[in-house]
Amino acid sequence: MIPEKAELPLQVDLERIRRQAWTAPPAPTLDEATRQALRARIKRLLEERNAVLVAHYYVDEELQSLADETGGCVSDSLEMARFGHAHPAETIVVAGVRFMGETAKILNPEKRVLMPTLQAECSLDLSCPADAFSAFCDQHPDRTVVVYANTSAEVKARADWVVTSSIAVKVVEHLHARGEKILWAPDRYLGAYVEEVTGADMILWQGSCIVHDEFRADALRKLKAEHPEAAVLVHPESPPDVIALADVVGSTTQIIQAAKDLPNKVFIVATDRGIFYKMKEVAPDKTFIEAPTGGLAASCGSCAHCPWMAMNGLTNLAEALEQDGPEHEIHVDPEVGREARKSIKRMLDFAESLKVQATGEANVASPA
Repeated sequence: MIPEKAELPLQVDLERIRRQAWTAPPAPTLDEATRQALRARIKRLLEERNAVLVAHYYVDEELQSLADETGGCVSDSLEMARFGHAHPAETIVVAGVRFMGETAKILNPEKRVLMPTLQAECSLDLSCPADAFSAFCDQHPDRTVVVYANTSAEVKARADWVVTSSIAVKVVEHLHARGEKILWAPDRYLGAYVEEVTGADMILWQGSCIVHDEFRADALRKLKAEHPEAAVLVHPESPPDVIALADVVGSTTQIIQAAKDLPNKVFIVATDRGIFYKMKEVAPDKTFIEAPTGGLAASCGSCAHCPWMAMNGLTNLAEALEQDGPEHEIHVDPEVGREARKSIKRMLDFAESLKVQATGEANVASPA
């Protein structure tokens, strides 16, 4: 059960956010000649603009492969930003969703950050508006504020800590051991998972990811029965009854590592299917199956792909590099960026002190 400790403010309409997401226009399908021409143009523009392409695991494999081929990075949102900081390029091009571009800008204020589209949002970000969240924090001044990376720059600026899914448990364990009580936002499922694992006293903001929220335990049980040899890999943004069926619960990077390390030849994967590109790269002899979802109004067998991520494509990537205009550039208020950078740096320093990075070991779940 998800603790109903913190009701979402009335002004946050989750159904409206859901409808907004599933009506987002995907990047256009291209014929082969156009696709190849765009790839060549983007490679040339990256070099001419002294730019580097960083892509999230969930965008189309076309963009992931292009990032790999051009010396860029394919990773989670934090490593994307860290890679951009270490890279000598003057411009970072982020293929992902808006909060990822903002995180890149927060950690790289001296660099230009472009995105194929600024319309690519995240339901977790949208479900946690900064003004409502700040008021919620003010109601609980005795609690340490820990927010997931899937949040706006303003929410990060209000937080004491920013965490990714790979280090959330370790951070909260650390705070719990110091006797601190936690205010967590925005993902209720990840928050409930962290609360259960750590035993910490946590108040949870009631947001969720529109993709992971669709995974269904009953359908997953049936799929497991059809593939008894398969290991089930689940991202902790998923509902708790889905997490309970997992062999491994982990972040995107941890799920990829599990596919490589486990002896199983078949995997059922409960996260965005964009991750299959890297999973197949590290384990080319293995088979990956999308975990079943209810779909939008049960209209599809599996809707395991973020519609906002799907807005990123070769066409608008080329436009971002060519047009050099405000419709593609990320801006973060300098003062907000400075405050947000403190909460991110706190996590990075903690990770370094423990020699724990985003590629740490996943949590192996107990059998359901």
